[in-house]
Amino acid sequence: MLIPGPDSTSGSIHVFLLILALALDAAAGNMGGFHRWLPHPVVVMGSCIDWFDQRLNRGELSHRERVFRGALTVLVMVALSGLAGWGVMALGRVMPYGWVIELLAVTSLLAQRSLFDHVLDVARSLRDSGVAGGRRAVRHIVGRDPTSLDRHGISRAAIESLAENFCDGVVAPVFWYVLLGLPGLAAYKCVNTMDSMIGYRTERHSAFGAATARLDDVLNTLPARLAGLFISLAAIFLPRPHPIRSLRIMWRDARKHHSPNSGWPEAAMAGGLGVALAGPRYYGGVTVPDPWLGKEFDAYADTFHIHRALYLYVVACVIDFTIVVILLLLT
Repeated sequence: MLIPGPDSTSGSIHVFLLILALALDAAAGNMGGFHRWLPHPVVVMGSCIDWFDQRLNRGELSHRERVFRGALTVLVMVALSGLAGWGVMALGRVMPYGWVIELLAVTSLLAQRSLFDHVLDVARSLRDSGVAGGRRAVRHIVGRDPTSLDRHGISRAAIESLAENFCDGVVAPVFWYVLLGLPGLAAYKCVNTMDSMIGYRTERHSAFGAATARLDDVLNTLPARLAGLFISLAAIFLPRPHPIRSLRIMWRDARKHHSPNSGWPEAAMAGGLGVALAGPRYYGGVTVPDPWLGKEFDAYADTFHIHRALYLYVVACVIDFTIVVILLLLT
């Protein structure tokens, strides 16, 4: 007799699939071999977003028209992504072993392992190739130009990206999948991808990307605070534990960040490590005078601190995974 897999009538099936997806992502990463045959969902989303950007975001339009067209792009893209997620989920419920399709889709939309690998590559490049190698590696995970960063700036940039993307790539996808299933996860990843492509306050995208930037802030409001909490809890397991300090710095400094959400995991990481993060930075040759998170700490981070941040990240991912397992047991 064929065994189709998890009981498709169970209300907890998507939580069970999430546990498998988190484990698979931790072991295999973004499954590059699999996506040689099928395009990665985020790549497909990015291509569609770029198509809308090139055709609707024209310079001769007024500010109001570009805002409207950007909002229309968000509406269409979120609807298409949610519909695609619903289609994959429905297909997985009616086909024998169809749940594997949904499992692969969920795994593709998580970024636990890939984030870890990218940040670890920064530490290794900085160690083996010095500042030049560190700049090349950190370029893949930050939105600013790293050419002006010294060794400490590269290390801080990697740690900040790790903390911020712990929310975007792990906690928020898990949160929205638990809450709304694959349609919710797909819609969230679409909004997050749009924000990373058109959500900047540049001359071209300040109007067209306004709607996606605001929606991304809304969708990350609770996940960002959960991400900060998980990092603070992970600080319990440091050789010199500082969970209370991490919580204190997060509560005090998170709102100082220019982003309404990124400051929570970044401030928690600053308190856990005892390293000042954020602070003034350069974007396109312009200095952005952001305040320091954990201003009482030293800002001279190095590869040691990157490795310590990765340790905190792994423990925080385990905490996130444990909560999902508890949810499954409760359901």
